Formats: sequence, C-alpha cells, structure tokens
Amino acid sequence: MSDLPGIRPQPGIMEIALYQGGAAHIAGRDSVVKLSSNENPYGPSDKAREAAVRATHQMHRYPVTDHLGLRTAIAEVHGIDPDRVICGAGSDEVLQFATQCFAGPGDEVIMTQHGFSMYPILTLAAGATPVVVAEQARRVDPDAVLAAVTPRTRIVFLTNPGNPTGTILEPGQLRHLAERLPPHVLLVHDGAYAEFADEGFRADLDLVEAFPNVLATRTFSKIYGLGGLRIGWGYASPDLIGVMNRVRQPFNLSTVQLAAAEAAMRDRAHVERCRSENAKWRDWLTAALRDLGLGCDDSRANFVLARFPDQATAHACDDALKDDGLIVRRVGGYGLPEALRITIGDEAACRRVAHVIGRFMAERNRA
Repeated sequence: MSDLPGIRPQPGIMEIALYQGGAAHIAGRDSVVKLSSNENPYGPSDKAREAAVRATHQMHRYPVTDHLGLRTAIAEVHGIDPDRVICGAGSDEVLQFATQCFAGPGDEVIMTQHGFSMYPILTLAAGATPVVVAEQARRVDPDAVLAAVTPRTRIVFLTNPGNPTGTILEPGQLRHLAERLPPHVLLVHDGAYAEFADEGFRADLDLVEAFPNVLATRTFSKIYGLGGLRIGWGYASPDLIGVMNRVRQPFNLSTVQLAAAEAAMRDRAHVERCRSENAKWRDWLTAALRDLGLGCDDSRANFVLARFPDQATAHACDDALKDDGLIVRRVGGYGLPEALRITIGDEAACRRVAHVIGRFMAERNRA
C-alpha cells in the first residue's frame, strides 16, 4: 500500500492469503491429464452445450434478473420451492452473499480444519474473525463445532462431502448439529459434491426444510461439468433469501450461463451416468491405492485423498506424476502436507495414476 498512502483497505482484507487453484500446466509438456481441480472428465451434457450455443444469439440483450427459468428447473428436479432458490456466479458467490449479509467486524465464523479455503477469505473480507475447529481423522466432529460456538458466532461453514477429505456427515449427524445450534447462527451446508455422494442425495435440502437458520448451496461446476461458466445456487428460508437478494447484482448471471445450467439440470440421464462412472472408478482407485499401502478414506465426492508416510514422499510422488504428464493437487494448504488429492478421471486416467504411483512406491521401497 506504499503507493497509496491515503487509501486504506477495510479491516481483514490484508490478512487474506490469496486462493490457489489447481495447476493446469506442466513446463515442457503440451499434453497433460489434469486431475487437480475436481472437474468432470465427461464434460457437460450435449443438451447444455446446445442450449449455450443457442443462447449466444441473444448476447446483445441483457439477461433476465429473476433467474426464473433456472430456479424453476432446480425446484422441479429437487422437489423444492423455486421462490426459496437464489442463483450466483458459482456457489462461491452465494457463500459470499451469506457472509456479506450475516457477518461483520466483531463477529466470528466457524469452519473446520480441512474445510474449503474460500471460507477464511470470505470471512476476512467481511471483517469477521475465522474460527477453525479441529476434525477427527479427517472427519467433521459436530460436537467440536458446537463447543466452539459463542455469542459472537454468526455463521458455521460446513463442506459436505468434505474437500479435500471426501468424507461425509450423514443425515443424523447433520440434524444433531442443526438442532443444537443457537438460532442466531447460520449453518451453511456447502454441497458442491452432494450429487456424487448418492443418487438423490438431499440431506442438505431436508435440513433447510426443517430449520430456518440453514442455507444449502450447490454448484454446476462439478457433476454438471460447467466449471468454466461459473453457476451455483442456494436454498434457504424465504427470509434468508430475501436478505441475500438485496446484495445480489441484478445481472450476475448471463443469458448463456442461465440457458446452459437449465438444460444441464434437466438432463438427468447425463447426471446419473456421470455419478455412476465416478462411483465405479472412485472405488477402484481407492482399492488400488490401499493395495499399495497408502492411506485412503472412503470418499463420497469425485476425488480421493491419498495419504503418504510423510510430506517428502507425497511431494516426490507428485513430481513422479508430473513427469508422466499427470497433474494432481498438493493439499498442504488444507493442513494435509502428507497427502495428494486426486480427481477421479475416466478409466484410462485412473489406471494411469495407479500405475505411476505403484511404480513410484516400488522404487521408493527399494531405495
């Protein structure tokens, strides 16, 4: 800030550590397999692609401001009230709405040890204080979260299934947490990977129906394969949605985004095909990693977390994968320096990852 001596950022801004996305390139290689950002290897549905192309003919027009077509599609598929749905530029923007509206200087926002790295960024941007709660063996402990609640607590962020852990809180555990939270605390259930957990997973939506202080968020970036378009949504009580809509910019989603997302939401055959293939190869890769002697929890997302004996081994394996043109994610920034997060790719990618890690471990053990 030395060049702008008279201008000062708001409290908390300069404490933010910039978000680091998954790598996409390897120096000296033109062809790589990117397994670092939990993207859908099968891409979006053909219907979503076609809808996006058709929508380009209306790019000279402002988009609708109420997102009614998309909200209706979401509501019809999930059996929820469209008037209680809010849409954003990725679920990140919906999380930002919540933080901006319900937390500020002097407030505390709870997040768990291995939670999504955007939570502290959003908290600090609002001038609030992040409170990090330890997990137990890479699993959220609802009672530890409850023990951290104080009169200053305004929001609890919960990634479920977890990222980068892949572990999950079951419906009973979620209800245990929601029932015991004070009414002044907003529980934000971040379900970016919910569609990978089980066919028809809706524990988050049921929680919203039961508790007025719960916001459920989901995204089109993962199973729907629309990460490049940035579309997400949230579901909450009418009062919460009414507050957040006051800070939502009227044209936050483009005509192309809205058209593609609506078509993607309605193409249930594509969603189920992606879910089924992901589950198949997730289970296969988990078993393969365990056979190599690595730690790997049961994942309910579209990635697995491979745990090595130590950080040095994890980084050396990452280098070996890069040498073979495979990009995965180091997760030291999530408090897991001895681990690599590996997106579930297609069959060829999963087999290739297992082969390279197996070769690396064999060489490591001989050394």
